[in-house]
Amino acid sequence: MRVTAETKQATRQAILETAQKLFSQQGFEAATTRDIARAAGIGIGTLFNYFSTKEAIAHCLISEAYELAVQKIDLKFRGGEAESLTFEEELFAHIAAALRKLKPFRKYLTAVLDAELSPLAAGQNGDLVTFRTAHLETVGQIATRHGQHELLSTVALQLYWTLYLGVLAFWSQDASPRQEDTLALLDQSLAMFVGWLATHANPAEPQKEGG
Repeated sequence: MRVTAETKQATRQAILETAQKLFSQQGFEAATTRDIARAAGIGIGTLFNYFSTKEAIAHCLISEAYELAVQKIDLKFRGGEAESLTFEEELFAHIAAALRKLKPFRKYLTAVLDAELSPLAAGQNGDLVTFRTAHLETVGQIATRHGQHELLSTVALQLYWTLYLGVLAFWSQDASPRQEDTLALLDQSLAMFVGWLATHANPAEPQKEGG
């Protein structure tokens, strides 16, 4: 029997929807790939044809949710709400809005941070860097709007990504009302990053002898 592209997409979607339901009902740690395959009505081997690990499934769920969030946030900003914001302020507004959209996945975000979202994961597998790539592309677009794109070197992006991962890790465990402590950490992290960019864009000129 020939498996069509439509059938593959339907199977993939069934795995994702089933996994999200089980993660919510049983908890990420308790739900197994075998549980997901059984509930989705497929064999465990079929599931592994689509996702190599449970963490990969979780990462895909987070990536797709983030992409939808970005689309909605961009529509809001294109309406003119970002015109009066600085680069740092727009980054903060974007990340804070995205975190609100990702809140349903907060409880199992830590399970994928190390394996799927760390700097070491970059380049290992196209599917595993979707979230990282999508987010850094958005950061680049925001930087372009503020004339900062040329400052985003490889080192700068790596620094940003490391700070952002720290915010995500903190947010996943933040018990403060409305995750206010995360927003404070985000504010400090972005101030550090933008300050670093400014320093490296305008390094202090060495004084001339006798000047």
